[in-house]
Amino acid sequence: MYLNCHSYYSLRYGTIAPEMLLKIGHYYGVKAMALTDINTTSACLDFVRLSSNYGIKPIIGVDFRNAAKQHFVLLAKNNKGFKNINDYLSNHLHHDLSFSERPPSVSDVFVIYPYQNAIDVKALNNNEFIGVSAKDLNRFRFSKYVNHLNKVVILETLSFRDKKDFNTHRLLRAIDNNTLLSKLPLDQQGSVHDIMKPPDAIIRAFKDFPQIITNTERLLEACCIDFDFSQQTPNNQESYTGNVSLDFRLLKKLTYEGVAYRYAKVNDALLDRITKELNIIKEKGFVSYFLINWKILKYARSKGYFYVGRGSGANSVVAYLLRITDVDPIELDLYFERFINLYRTNPPDFDLDFSWTDRDDITHFIFKRFKHTALITVYNTFKHKAAIRELGKVFGLPKHEIDVLASGRFNYNTLDELSKLVIVYSERIQGFPNYLGIHAGGIIISEKPIHYYTATFMPPKGFPTTQFDMVVAEDIGLYKFDILSQRGLGKIKDAVEIIKYNNPEDAPIDIHDIKRFKEDEAIKYLLKNAKVIGCFYVESPAMRMLLKKLQVDDYLGLVAASSVIRPGVAKSGMMREYIMRYRYPDRRRDAHPVLLEIMPETYGVMVYQEDVIKVAHYFAGLNLGEADMLRRGMSGKFRSRDAFLKVKDTFFENCKKSNKALSLTKEIWRQIESFAGYAFAKGHSASYAVESYQSLFLKACYPLEYMVATINNYGGFYQTEYYVHEARMHGGIIEAPCVNSSSVDTVIKGKSIYIGFKFLHAFEHKIGSKIVKDRQANGLFFDLDDFIDRVAIGIEQLIILIKINAFRFTGKNKKELLWEAHMKVSKAIDNEHEITLFKPRRKAFVLPELRQSPLEDAFDEMELLGYSLCSPFELLLEPLSHPMRAFDLVNNIGRVITVHGYLVTVKRTSTSNNKTMYFGTFLDVAGDFIDTVHFPPVATKYPFRGKGIYSITGKVMEEFDCLSVEVIKMERLPIIEDPRYSDKNISA
Repeated sequence: MYLNCHSYYSLRYGTIAPEMLLKIGHYYGVKAMALTDINTTSACLDFVRLSSNYGIKPIIGVDFRNAAKQHFVLLAKNNKGFKNINDYLSNHLHHDLSFSERPPSVSDVFVIYPYQNAIDVKALNNNEFIGVSAKDLNRFRFSKYVNHLNKVVILETLSFRDKKDFNTHRLLRAIDNNTLLSKLPLDQQGSVHDIMKPPDAIIRAFKDFPQIITNTERLLEACCIDFDFSQQTPNNQESYTGNVSLDFRLLKKLTYEGVAYRYAKVNDALLDRITKELNIIKEKGFVSYFLINWKILKYARSKGYFYVGRGSGANSVVAYLLRITDVDPIELDLYFERFINLYRTNPPDFDLDFSWTDRDDITHFIFKRFKHTALITVYNTFKHKAAIRELGKVFGLPKHEIDVLASGRFNYNTLDELSKLVIVYSERIQGFPNYLGIHAGGIIISEKPIHYYTATFMPPKGFPTTQFDMVVAEDIGLYKFDILSQRGLGKIKDAVEIIKYNNPEDAPIDIHDIKRFKEDEAIKYLLKNAKVIGCFYVESPAMRMLLKKLQVDDYLGLVAASSVIRPGVAKSGMMREYIMRYRYPDRRRDAHPVLLEIMPETYGVMVYQEDVIKVAHYFAGLNLGEADMLRRGMSGKFRSRDAFLKVKDTFFENCKKSNKALSLTKEIWRQIESFAGYAFAKGHSASYAVESYQSLFLKACYPLEYMVATINNYGGFYQTEYYVHEARMHGGIIEAPCVNSSSVDTVIKGKSIYIGFKFLHAFEHKIGSKIVKDRQANGLFFDLDDFIDRVAIGIEQLIILIKINAFRFTGKNKKELLWEAHMKVSKAIDNEHEITLFKPRRKAFVLPELRQSPLEDAFDEMELLGYSLCSPFELLLEPLSHPMRAFDLVNNIGRVITVHGYLVTVKRTSTSNNKTMYFGTFLDVAGDFIDTVHFPPVATKYPFRGKGIYSITGKVMEEFDCLSVEVIKMERLPIIEDPRYSDKNISA
C-alpha cells in the first residue's frame, strides 16, 4: 500500500529519517514499503540494507517533481530497473532539465501517475498505472478511471508522521523558496494528509474497490531489489588490464622492478615481506586497487607533479616499491597488519595528496582513463546556528534578534512566541540533510556502471557525483580513492622553481633526497628550536610548542610528534606521559611491561593507530579481525554498534582470563577509547614527516625563496601577513607592488620581495597579467602617462595601483598621481590600445603642493593588502617605551609581568566542565612569538577584540622549557586616527 514514501533526503521537503520510516512500518505490521524520495536516490541503498532488520520488503524508486509538483513515480522492478531510473534522473540533473508530464519508455520499472494529473488512461503502457489516494476517492468514483480499474493502484504519499512534522515541512519549503512562511504558496507545499495511515485504514477506505487493492499488492510482489552488503567482495573495478591473472603478473613485475630503485641491498627479510604482501593482496582481491593507484601516480610523475602517498597503505612495502608512497616500511618497522590482514575486507587507505594547482588535472585523467567513475557526495546538514538563522528569516525576525538566538546568549523563558518557535524547530531540523556537497577527495571507480548503485548530479566542477556518501559506498563494497589537494606541495614545488631563478649559480636541488635531509644540522636546529613557521604540518602554535617540549631533532621523533599532536593522545593524558618518558628515561620504568614490549619505540605509550591493534591483539588477546574492528569502531567508521560492543566485552573477558587487574584493563581501554579515532597510522605520520623535512630543508637553506612560495600559495596555518613578517625576519626587504617590478605572483629579486598584484583587494587578475605582458614586450614604464598609453585600464583599477604606491619610481607622491589619473583616464576601459607611431601628447597640469605622510601609506596598505608593511607598533596612539620582549620571559618565570603583542591567532577550546578558554599567539615589538593561556574567568572578563596590539598582564609559566603567559588582564591598545581622513590632516 505504501508506494510513495519520503525520507528527509527529499531535501527541504521530507521530515523522516529512512530508518524511522522502517520503524513506523514495522510498528504497523507493514510487509512492503517503497522509498521514493523526490528527485534523489540518496537513501535507497541504506533503506534496502536496513529493511531486513524490520522484516519489510524494500522497494525503491523516485518521485519525479518540478519544484513541489508531482508528475510521476517510478518504481524499480529489479536492479536493472533501478539503474534505468538512475540513468533517467541523472540525465536531467546533469543538464538541469525539467521533467515532462510523462517519462520516455523506461524498461523494468513501474510508472505511477497521480490521479490529479488526468493522464489519458487509454494511452497507458502495460507498466503504467494511475495512483489514487483515499482523499481522492469521492471524486474518483465519478471519473473516467472507474471504468479502467485494472490500471489503478493505491498511491498514499507518506511524508510526515504528524502535524508537527507537517509544520516542519512547511518551514523547510519556506527555506527552500527563500520566502516568509506567511507567503509560502500552497503549490510549493505537500498535503497535510500525507501522513502515515495504518494498513487496515487504507484497506477500509478502498473496500469498494478490491481490484485496486489487488493491483497494488501485485505491483509490490512484482518488485524485487537485491544488493550484497556483506562487504566480502569489493565492487571496485575488478581488473586493471581486463584479466585478473594478467593483473597479478603485472603487479608482481612492477613490484620486483621497484626493488632496484628503492633498495641498494636486498635481503631475505625484504623478499619474504614482498611475497607475503603480494599473496594477501591477491587473496583479498585488491590487485586492481594497487594498479589503479600506480597508474594515477605514473601519470602524475609524467607531468612533473609533486605528490605524497599516505594513509594506512604507507605501511606496505609493495606500495613503496610501486612509488605510491615514499615511506620505507622496512626501515621504520611499520606494522604490516595495520595495512592489511586476512580478516580485513576493505582495501587499505591510500590518500594521494597533490598540489592544489595539479589536482583537477589528475581528476580529469581518472575520469578519462577509467570508465565507471564518480566523485562522492557529502551530506551537508542543518547545523544549530545555520538552522536558527534560516528559520529566523522565514519567521520574519529582525537580524539583531536572529543574531541573539544564534549566539545562544538568551533566556528561553523570556523569549516571545516566534523566537521560541525558532528554537524549537531548529532542534527538529538539526542534522537533517540540507544539500549535497562534494567529498574532499573521494572518487569511486566501479566494476559496474555507477548508476547501478545511485543517480549522479553534476556540480560546478563538472564531474558526475554520487547521491550517496562514502559510508553507504563502503556498505555496498565501493571503496574510494582519495585524491586530495594541499598547499604544502604547491609551496615545495614553487620554491624549487623560485630558487632556480633567484640563485642561478647554485646546483639543482634534489628535493626527494630525504636521507640527506635527515642528517642536515640546519634542519635539526630548526626542529629542536621550533623555528618552523611555514613548514608543512609543524608550524601551528601547538606543534611548535610540542617540538620544543620534546626537543625533537630527528626523523623518528618527528614521525611520533606528528601523531602525538592529534587530539586523542592529549585527551587521554598520554601526550604528557610521552613527553616525560621521551625526556626522562627513568620514567619509562612506569610503563606496563607488556605495553613496553609491544611499543618500545614510544616507551609503552599508544601513539599510532596500529598501536590499538597491537594492544588489542597482544595485550587483550583479540584476533586481528576483532582488533581491526575495534580500531574502526573507535574511528566512527564502523556501522554495527552491537558488533563493536561485543568486541569490547571480549577485550575485558580476555584480560580477566589472563589475570590482568581490572583497574589496568579499564585504564588501557580508556586510553584506546580516548584517542583511537584521532591518531594517525605510523605510515601516515611518516609520510607527513617526509613532506615536513622537504619544507624544513627549503626553510633552512633558502628561507626567502621558500617564504615567497608560501605567500604565493596563500600561506598555511597563518594568514599571508605573517609569512611576509617571517620573510622580513630572515632579512627580506619587503616591497609593495610596483608596476615596474611586480608580477601577478609575489617575486623575489636578490633579497627584495615584491608583493604580487593578485594580493591587492579588488584588483583584477587580467589587469595584472596585462601589465606584466606589456612590460615583457616593451620594457619598463617611464611614468604614469606611459603606463596609461600602454595598458588599457579604468580609473578604479588605476586608483588601486596608485594607492598602493605602485608608481613610486616616478618620484611623485600618490596625491599628485591621483589628480593626474582623474584628469587623464575615464571610467570606461578601452578594449586594447592600438599601437601608434607617435604617442599622444597629454596635457600637463600644474598642481598645488600636496603633502603625503608615510602613515597614510600604512592605512592604504591595510585597506588593499589587509596589513601594513610597516610595524603595527608604529601605529599605536601612545608609543611604547622600553617594552618587555619575548626573550625577557625566561628571566621572569613565576612572576607577574606586562608584555605587549600583536595578535597572530587564537585557538578556542573547552575545559573538562565545558567552559570556554583560549590559547593566544602574539608577536612582540621585535617580531618574536609570545604564547598566552586564557582560562575561563579571564577569557570572559577580558575577551579578544579582533586584530591589533594588546597589553597583556599575566604570570610567566614554564613547562618542559616552554614559556607562556597565564593571562590575568588584557586590553587592546588604540591606534592613531586614520590620517587620510583626519581633521588634522585636512587642516594641515
